Amino acid sequence: MNAPLTRPRVSFVVPAWNEETLLPRCLAAIHAAAQTENLPYELVVADDASTDRTAEVARAHHAGLVRCDHRQIAATRNSGARVCDGDVLIFIDADTFVTPEALGATVRAVEAGATFGGADLTWDGEIPLWPRVMLRSVLRIYPILKLASGAFFFCTRDAFEQVGGFDESVFATEEYELAKRLRRVGRYAWIRERVVTSGRRLRAYSMRELLGESARMALGGKKATRSRERSRLWYQERREDPE
Repeated sequence: MNAPLTRPRVSFVVPAWNEETLLPRCLAAIHAAAQTENLPYELVVADDASTDRTAEVARAHHAGLVRCDHRQIAATRNSGARVCDGDVLIFIDADTFVTPEALGATVRAVEAGATFGGADLTWDGEIPLWPRVMLRSVLRIYPILKLASGAFFFCTRDAFEQVGGFDESVFATEEYELAKRLRRVGRYAWIRERVVTSGRRLRAYSMRELLGESARMALGGKKATRSRERSRLWYQERREDPE
């Protein structure tokens, strides 16, 4: 774990399940961005019952490691946050790569009084036209509704603790649930500088599968996210990326 002499200003939490392939690039990007911005920081990987080399990758990239067996993203994010002591928590998915520009804008937003928020996204590799158009449309709505994606979600520690962290009763959309509670206690910021996230799911699943899952969860409300089986797109064995 990066160990600055002063209290870490920023704590990065990376939840991971069998992410040995993309995790190295994620962690290297975090280190590079934080060092470019000259930030004191710590980096923690919350390894949720991985059966591959996720833990070894975390250690090799000088990250702190929390081992857990939740198979639930909200609980895994909370487990990582629990061991951190930074004033700002930044949750970054293991298939997401932060840039110095996005990180710098995030820190400046917090310094200006923001309590929580997220960053705009782009995807790596080639992805089909239909999800690219659909997701860009969805992301335009995020700053209007004061939401953030799980790929890159930041908040102050005080606000996180005040609202009780991520809701462990849900197996998906935990970032939306947290954002709704954080809106009541602080100010929101949308970072226009984009982070890069993997397009693997958009390449591995058909339009029918992705739209069907999205519609089922939208129509089912919170009830549709309360079991692992109903959130199968996130918890079933990961399909190989066609790219």
